[in-house]
Amino acid sequence: MNTIAPTTTASTYLQPIDADGLTKFAERGRSNPEGRGTNRVRTVVDGKFRSLSYIGDHSAVVVDEPSHLFGDNTAPAPGEIVLAALGSCLAVGITAVATWKGVRLSKLELFLEADIGNTAAWGAGGADRLPAQMGFQGIRVKVAVEGDAPRDQLDWIVQHANAFSPVANTMRNPVQISIAIDG
Repeated sequence: MNTIAPTTTASTYLQPIDADGLTKFAERGRSNPEGRGTNRVRTVVDGKFRSLSYIGDHSAVVVDEPSHLFGDNTAPAPGEIVLAALGSCLAVGITAVATWKGVRLSKLELFLEADIGNTAAWGAGGADRLPAQMGFQGIRVKVAVEGDAPRDQLDWIVQHANAFSPVANTMRNPVQISIAIDG
């Protein structure tokens, strides 16, 4: 029988997550598959297109637009933050699935890019476009992953994490968004 050698020989591995905690979290999901949590963010405009989003007890996440879109380019743009959220969610999932499968990772990097349309100028008098024609029109993710498993198992881990990523599925599947004036 021909065996596949690991992708790389690692002398150090990434800091692992709590495998027992992951198992308990998975058990809670199996016992209550309809359970939901709630994420909350408060976003405050600082001026022009610069905003500060407050999440829990963390420092504000600063978002701005680049100069060519009338911002001051002091922070990532909203679409870049969306890609960062997707990349981070996929990284969490890959790490969790690898832990579940007993695979130790020595490298995990994600490279994301997206084609975005804003020819309607945010609806402020630009091109006559439908909502579906605006925003990301394609997202590409490349994953550089190494660990103590064969490449086909690492690929399965990445694909499995993608299929169950909350952020990726939020982007893939229609989700109701309701917006109302406060008060």
